[in-house]
Amino acid sequence: MDNMIQNPENPPINCEVQKSKIKLGSHVGMSGKEMFAGSVKEALSYGANTFMIYTGAPQNTRRKELEELNIEAGWKLMKENMIEEFIVHAPYIINPANAANPDIFELAVNFLRLELTRTAAMGSHTLVLHPGSHVGEGREKGIEKIAQCINTVLEDESVCRLPDGTFCNIALETMAGKGSEIGFTLEDLTDIYGKVIKSQFLRVCMDTCHMHDAGYSIATDFESVLLKFDKLLGLSQIAAIHINDSKNPCGARKDRHANIGEGYIGYDALHQIVHHPALLSVPKILETPYRPLPQNPKKSTAPYKEEIAWLLK
Repeated sequence: MDNMIQNPENPPINCEVQKSKIKLGSHVGMSGKEMFAGSVKEALSYGANTFMIYTGAPQNTRRKELEELNIEAGWKLMKENMIEEFIVHAPYIINPANAANPDIFELAVNFLRLELTRTAAMGSHTLVLHPGSHVGEGREKGIEKIAQCINTVLEDESVCRLPDGTFCNIALETMAGKGSEIGFTLEDLTDIYGKVIKSQFLRVCMDTCHMHDAGYSIATDFESVLLKFDKLLGLSQIAAIHINDSKNPCGARKDRHANIGEGYIGYDALHQIVHHPALLSVPKILETPYRPLPQNPKKSTAPYKEEIAWLLK
């Protein structure tokens, strides 16, 4: 690990893609009086041209009414600054794979329906969803429950219809494989696709840390990962990519994000993914840890402005 941190002064220089086409941003907050407009301002302060939000706290079901989110002002700012799209992340408390507790599964159905409706109403085409954990009931039962949840929600397609008549998709996130998580293999996602009746509304959100921790060669042979993904699902199914380094060796199945260039994936590999010609149109979102302030270690600050600028070199 002595050489794990790489030198930001020497990024790769052989990338020929047009950086203006790359969609790169981070997770941002949404709170206070400005709400969504404040989210856009935060993204702009980082030099981002896309971003990701929660429509409310990820740990509970409390949600402000859509009328309170300042959506129109946020979109006005986006258009003025040529931001074309943003991503919404579903809250962590949704566990559609839970085959053990009917109440938790019912919550997953109802809350996923609500979040999909809110995502579409805000004008986003992508709701990122953790497939969930089977909590000891086994992979097959978990996958059946995930498909059942999504099928129930999508019975009424109007829940994912945007104001302009287009549709929002559910992007299943690739997971690290800790505990009884489902979705840490591409085969898991393929099997979910096969059981969802309206799979045209499904997409995938790749997470570099998660896939690395799950055992995929993100750091050393990303092309082979893409080839396998293309064979099983098709590259067109990638709706978003979470760009994160990892504190763990490949295959650790632990899910601990690291700042760019400070983990086992490294700057070069992540830079390659951000600039990959086959993925230019895919929004890429940083979820890296906040950094302690040198003058006050008890407080921390977002690293996104520096990391975005570094990755765009």
